Amino acid sequence: MKLLFIINPGSGSHDLNLKEVISTHFDSKNTEIDLFELPEDCSLEKIKEKIKSAKADRVVAVGGDGTLKLVAECLLHTETPIGIIPAGSANGMAKELGIPTDIEQALAILDEGHLQKIHVVKLNDEICIHLSDLGFNAYLVKKFDTLPQRGMWGYAKATWHALWNHSRMEVQLKLKDETVTSKAAMVAIANATMYGTGLKINPDGKLDDDLFEVVLVKDYSYLEVIKIWITKLPFNPKKIEVFQTAEVKISSKHKAHFQIDGEYIGKVNTVEAKVLPAAITVVLPEVLEN
Repeated sequence: MKLLFIINPGSGSHDLNLKEVISTHFDSKNTEIDLFELPEDCSLEKIKEKIKSAKADRVVAVGGDGTLKLVAECLLHTETPIGIIPAGSANGMAKELGIPTDIEQALAILDEGHLQKIHVVKLNDEICIHLSDLGFNAYLVKKFDTLPQRGMWGYAKATWHALWNHSRMEVQLKLKDETVTSKAAMVAIANATMYGTGLKINPDGKLDDDLFEVVLVKDYSYLEVIKIWITKLPFNPKKIEVFQTAEVKISSKHKAHFQIDGEYIGKVNTVEAKVLPAAITVVLPEVLEN
């Protein structure tokens, strides 16, 4: 087997030499490896060219959700499996798929794991593999990126700033069979169930069906999210509503902050989303039988 590793050297805050760790792991194995470090401002075309020339059996994203998204865009609707080595500051998709954050354990899965097709969501001209949203959390992502502190202290400061400075939106959701108009603190387009922090925004989400969820958070209801996280009770529909759909058009009266997979995109009035079923193949840990 040949593995191509797409490594984002700027991911996370760890001091590991990722190339060295990967090379050492495969020293005594028959697996052929090819290591490609992403240069600054690397285009999608350059990554596609590298994937094509490497002729690898599997392509491995080494980084956070943003790195995985780049690799997924290159391998959309192909049969080439994607491995995941979580080395970012937030590894939401790895957590979602049960991939350990320990690098050695994650590397072992590349040989031993099983393959599974999952869907992604197309948002305007981008794809989302994990979670996207309009409003409060997108503003929080923007603010967090400007702070010198990382980790939970930086996140807390960004949250406090966002709560004081972000106002609710007026949104319209056009679904297949209904149109919903509401004030909203945020609207999440949820391919997965939880954010990288572990906060579960979408308890009923599945990555291998033909639907995604639209989570309409009508007010600053983080207590409501924490409530269902701890108690497993359903959302209060007066505060948070969840719609399952294969497509949606979200419109905001005024331009709203927008993020995809932890990357701030900018301010938009409209987001059109539709599911792309069985769009990528991922390498997952083997499920242990009882």
